[in-house]
Amino acid sequence: MQSFVLAGGCFWCLDAVYRTLRGVHEVVSGYTGGTTPHPSYEEVCTGATGHAEVVRVDFDPEAIPADVILDVFFTLHDPRQLNRQGNDIGTQYRSAMFFVGDDQRERFERARERAASWWDGEIVTTIEPLGEFFPAEEYHQDFFAKNPGQGYCLAVALPKVNKIRRSYAEYLVA
Repeated sequence: MQSFVLAGGCFWCLDAVYRTLRGVHEVVSGYTGGTTPHPSYEEVCTGATGHAEVVRVDFDPEAIPADVILDVFFTLHDPRQLNRQGNDIGTQYRSAMFFVGDDQRERFERARERAASWWDGEIVTTIEPLGEFFPAEEYHQDFFAKNPGQGYCLAVALPKVNKIRRSYAEYLVA
């Protein structure tokens, strides 16, 4: 089992997408990259904690290659937007990859380089050491499935889920 901690805007979108992929055993929405211990969602939303909204993706690399997990990440959000994704603005919505160890850092760097060939413009995704990971409140876990009719889910998350379904169909849960 491997784990990646990734930030690409609101964690609801990343959570929704990664749950559709076979070989992904768990997705946990949370916070990392900041200075406030045990931050709440409300605190993170202020942008004052330094934390990003992230997901920890636990997956089996025998069922889904690690590079696919990372390519999905660079497909589902716009890594050229600094400290935002669409109308979600602030450092808590930054594009970032949080590594554990040199091997993971190097893998993240290679993934960012691959993505640079798909996007016009500069990739601003940061690669940062993983500090303490704080799971988000329970109501954020699997938010899309629990709230399919919610406006944000319909307008923002669903198009990202559909994009990944089209682009990575061979990796979808049956």
